Amino acid sequence: MQNENYFDRLKQKRKEDIPLEIKGQIEDIIFQNEINGYTICTLQTEEDEVITAVGYLPFMHSGDTVKLVGKYVTHQEYGEQFKIDTFEKILPETLEGLEKYLASGIVKGIGASTAHKIIETFGEETISIFKLHPEKLSTIKGISKKKATEMAIEFNEKWELWQIVGFLERFGVSSSNSKKVYDKLGKNAIEEIEKNPYILLDIAYGVDFKQIDKIAMGLGIENNHPKRIESAIKYALILITYNGHTCVIKENLMQFVMELIHVTKEEIEDKIIDLKVKKEIVVEQRDDVEWIYLYPFYKAEKNVAEKILQLQHCKNTKQIKNIDMELKKQEKEFKIELSDEQKEAIHLVNSDNVCIITGGPGTGKTTIIKNMIELYQQKGMKVVLCAPTGRAAKRMTEQTGVEAKTIHRLLEIGKLQEESQLETVDYDVSPVNADVIIIDEMSMVDIFIMNYIMKGIFLGTKVVFVGDSNQLPSVGPGSVLKDLIESEKIKTIQLNKIFRQAAQSDIIVTAHNVNNGKSFTKKEEKQKKDFFYIKESNPERILNQVISLSNGRLKNYGEYDFFKNIQILTPTKKGMLGTKELNKRLQEVLNPQNNGKKEKKYGDIIFREDDRVMQVKNNYDIYWEKQEETGSGVFNGELGYIKKIDDENKQVKVEFDDEKEAWYTYAELEQLEHAYSITIHKSQRK
Repeated sequence: MQNENYFDRLKQKRKEDIPLEIKGQIEDIIFQNEINGYTICTLQTEEDEVITAVGYLPFMHSGDTVKLVGKYVTHQEYGEQFKIDTFEKILPETLEGLEKYLASGIVKGIGASTAHKIIETFGEETISIFKLHPEKLSTIKGISKKKATEMAIEFNEKWELWQIVGFLERFGVSSSNSKKVYDKLGKNAIEEIEKNPYILLDIAYGVDFKQIDKIAMGLGIENNHPKRIESAIKYALILITYNGHTCVIKENLMQFVMELIHVTKEEIEDKIIDLKVKKEIVVEQRDDVEWIYLYPFYKAEKNVAEKILQLQHCKNTKQIKNIDMELKKQEKEFKIELSDEQKEAIHLVNSDNVCIITGGPGTGKTTIIKNMIELYQQKGMKVVLCAPTGRAAKRMTEQTGVEAKTIHRLLEIGKLQEESQLETVDYDVSPVNADVIIIDEMSMVDIFIMNYIMKGIFLGTKVVFVGDSNQLPSVGPGSVLKDLIESEKIKTIQLNKIFRQAAQSDIIVTAHNVNNGKSFTKKEEKQKKDFFYIKESNPERILNQVISLSNGRLKNYGEYDFFKNIQILTPTKKGMLGTKELNKRLQEVLNPQNNGKKEKKYGDIIFREDDRVMQVKNNYDIYWEKQEETGSGVFNGELGYIKKIDDENKQVKVEFDDEKEAWYTYAELEQLEHAYSITIHKSQRK
């Protein structure tokens, strides 16, 4: 009867999507990521139910007894699973469980037979024997005194490891990061962290300095302790990278650190010198101003500069002879007439190993790329195309007819960007076999991605950077394209001529006018075709204008359907005109609750069938289908719409703009946001 009541309660909790706490013993490890501890395993619960559990369980082995907190979810392919939120490893509470734990191979030298003998001999005293009297293990046939000592040491070390995992939770270090800390510091991790809590800032990505500082002060660390000041300096340098910078003026850095931890300027100056000596930071003098970098950011910039110069000074072995004659053939064959600027750009690519082609919309960059592909392929050379995002690569493929890859896929750097940037500057990438590499949308490329690109290019390869330097800089640190142009070390052609077809677009003409400092509002102008400026200063009226345009006015004007042709951009997330409020209001108008559409409330967001949504973090593991193609991975910035909400299996199907479909469990909805309106920076990731 007790078990029946238990299962009744369990079914009710599953139905209500309520967090559960379960205890059990791991039967089998199906999959475990050695880097971050992500695990899929089967678990036999206290009630003898066998379930599949998924989540971060670093250092876990078959036979371990655990207490898990999480929710049941239904995977489209693998069925019901228990998704782990938090966990705790506990000693087996029965002799049967302890025997299974020892027999799992957790301790070297103990197999099923030896585990049975140990339990049979010592019974309830087994754990005490391992901890306090390991010599008694040698009374069992086949276990020498030396072997007994080794077994006890390993048993206790494994248990100490779990004390470390629990200890790290106080510092806000996630279970996925705890393995990284243990791998760095070993069994003395607690002792090392208590001596210097700030060491976590160098090991675990994303930890909060203020939280660690508070605990450190509680442990008795002095206000002007050298490690505290050094960590505050490095923390400040990490903060500036979140705003896209790779370095900061020394005086500004010192002022920030003084206000952060209330120490003197002289004390900070001393620690800057010490960090410089230890090569953790670099101080560079430019025009009588001192700039400070974290070492990896300086190293990345230095790597890029040196490799570009090496590529530039190589012998130009890919040069096409009689290029003018080849261009005339192309113009005749494809019935096109290249402008003088376009011909100059192609001449530049031919004469130099490294060059930049930049220009605003409608200036013929795509035509140049297509002609370059044709020219070099006709000469038997391999041309490789790539771009920073999936959307940009797809557009490049559609425009040129040649497959373009994302930079990450081309270099096979996978999940690298999820790791700490401070440790990946020297990461090896897959080299690119190409005679000519064309990289589009270069304004989106940050300094670390640029560093990886340079590492993957063989000397002698031609490299063509294409982009618009007037676009927003990359989301990551560095403004690579703009800085390369301003350095004047690489030959650059600026395309200014707007072609006839593009000139018919008021959007393109207006964009160029703005870049040239001209006004885009003139009362005497005739009515524009595809660009309108509506002047409003009242937020409520602006909001009403946006809703009105989205809900009928633009459709009546030019058959623009919101879900196919319209995207709202705004600079901010907050406020009446931020993405949160705009998405809420636009959903009410454009996709109201009617016609039996299903919905799921997640936090303060209501997801509804037919909602436009965006993926807001990289998920390398999520499974997707696309016609007869399957794969895994949906990435930050990808747009789609909710095709189906399945309450019975607690999951949501999303179809993305490239037609792939993926199922999200309710617990994974944190990865999605409404996308009726998105921020301007998010639009860069499309």
